[in-house]
Amino acid sequence: MEHTGKHAVVTGGGTGIGQGIAVALAEAGAEVTITGRRADKLEEVAAQNPRLHPLVMDVTDESSVRDGMAQAAAARGPVQICVANAGIAEGGPFADTSLAAWQRTMGTNLDGVFLTLQSALATLGPDDDARMIIISSVAGLRGLKGAIPYTVSKHAVIGLIHGLSEEYMKRPITFNAICPGYVDTPIVRNQLPSVMKRFSVDEAGAIEVMARGNRHRKLLEVDETTSAAMWLCSDGARSVNGQTVNIAGGQV
Repeated sequence: MEHTGKHAVVTGGGTGIGQGIAVALAEAGAEVTITGRRADKLEEVAAQNPRLHPLVMDVTDESSVRDGMAQAAAARGPVQICVANAGIAEGGPFADTSLAAWQRTMGTNLDGVFLTLQSALATLGPDDDARMIIISSVAGLRGLKGAIPYTVSKHAVIGLIHGLSEEYMKRPITFNAICPGYVDTPIVRNQLPSVMKRFSVDEAGAIEVMARGNRHRKLLEVDETTSAAMWLCSDGARSVNGQTVNIAGGQV
């Protein structure tokens, strides 16, 4: 129960990676605010543990984030663990990418992270220790063909982590990014139809195509990312700051 008495916020906590981390933090004693746009999904997850607290929040809406974070802090205390996980993944050729699609990805994956971290930091006192974690991607470390806006957004949040770790160096706050490859989550499963069409394969073949994006040619499991996040939140990682933790079955 390492995190008893701490308040954590996990954006996109209703599914996939966010859900896995939120549940693990609650099991470790933290009071966890899970946010997302779908109340029914959040409430379904919150039913697993009384320390999980659903909050409808849209990371693309500034007032929703700032008001939501303030509301959560008023109910459960300063946000000592913040996992900026909410994100979207859309693909397609760069030449066909519309400005609206570009802005939609940046609004969620970059602006949403900016708002989340800034609002979480605003809840802290000058001596509060905290762990700020962004869920980036291997696409934040190398180019990803057919997903240029996503690639750029995931590179950008790593830059945000690097800058914040320097700016807050004199305070007991760490900023790190987790960069998973293809994880077996709804956001990956939702891409299967387009992969099936593009490569003329069935669902099993599409999964195999996506798994080839990981060095060991297997889809990652959610618990692998969860374990990395729990380590970064631990006291043992108190001097790990401004880093990327890459999970891709091998070197990226």
